Amino acid sequence: MLRTRWVAVAAATAIALAGCGGTSGGGDTKGTGGFKAPDLPMAKSVGEGEGTLSILAWPGYAEDGSNDPKVDWVSPFEKASGCDVKVKYFGTSDEAVQLMKTGQYDVVSASGDASLRLIAGGDVAPVNTDLTPNYADRWPFLKDRDWNSVNGQSYGVPHGYGANLLMYRTDKVTPAPDSWSAVFDDASKYSGKVTSYDSPIYIADAALYLMKTKPDLGIKNPYSLDEKQLQAAVDLLKEQRKHVGEYWSDYLKQIQSFTTGDSVVGTSWQVIVNTAQAEKVKVDAVLPKEGATGWSDTWMLSAKAKSPNCGYKWLDYIVSPEANAAVAEYFGEAPSNEKACELTSEGFCNSYHAGDKAYADQIWYWTTPIKQCLDGRTDVQCTDYARWTQAWTEVKG
Repeated sequence: MLRTRWVAVAAATAIALAGCGGTSGGGDTKGTGGFKAPDLPMAKSVGEGEGTLSILAWPGYAEDGSNDPKVDWVSPFEKASGCDVKVKYFGTSDEAVQLMKTGQYDVVSASGDASLRLIAGGDVAPVNTDLTPNYADRWPFLKDRDWNSVNGQSYGVPHGYGANLLMYRTDKVTPAPDSWSAVFDDASKYSGKVTSYDSPIYIADAALYLMKTKPDLGIKNPYSLDEKQLQAAVDLLKEQRKHVGEYWSDYLKQIQSFTTGDSVVGTSWQVIVNTAQAEKVKVDAVLPKEGATGWSDTWMLSAKAKSPNCGYKWLDYIVSPEANAAVAEYFGEAPSNEKACELTSEGFCNSYHAGDKAYADQIWYWTTPIKQCLDGRTDVQCTDYARWTQAWTEVKG
């Protein structure tokens, strides 16, 4: 199963979260200083299961064998917990946020562009990680981060993560690139054959490149851009637009494009790289020297959960070594449980750089841009996702 997140952030709405600080990447930054979450109760114990559990998830995160009889980690949970599971899949983070407001779902798998919105809206509850023993085995660099915690209080359990990589045709792009300049300043070398991710969140990729190459702009966080900084990113993307042959959102089309040679360089995911290589396409990928954007997902508990006990049981189970390994391999991402790597196929965790802190520290994980600057600045107002969406429309023309 390949990653089905291609429209994950394309339709994300801009909900102006009040007071959110911290950073999404670049080390051990503990997040959301200054952000005040709604005062909601946290469970102190887990009792008997209520008998049912309603899950809202990315496709591939809660498989029950109906898509592939060999892929089923829901049924073992049902048998062990006594909680009958019903799953609804969503296609975008915005859809997940809206569905969680209905109160119909007990747990949700949230990406970083949704998690803070869910917390700010009072839609998810603080999570007592003492009640989820498998939390102890998370990679330390995924704990207490600004997309899953507020001022040291956890709002979920880390599930999986990955980076947005630079993929290239090894027979067409030489020497092998080590910088995002291949798709920005040097894009003219491959004019018409550059491919970029089709979403407003891709503005952060341009901002990250400028953060490293144009320090005078003062960008400290690619998701925290004032109007001047945003315009610089937009200008860069408009220049890139002249050389883009395809804005991709469907991974199958991207693989096909690299197979035919219609695309030779652009943003991609490790699972796409692996799949293309397995099909003998002459591609490779690199995490460029400027770093990369990426994602880290979190399982969260609804503040209106009708089955909170079953919810806690799921939060613990789904990040157990066995379940986390199964999901990671099926979905195509690094597992969050360090013990899961003992159960994955040979070479899998190395391929996805699982547990590699130095690698993970180079990733700026997706975070929803808001008007209060995430980098801590208080003398300016930053641009929110609504502005980014408008800007992306300008870029694509």
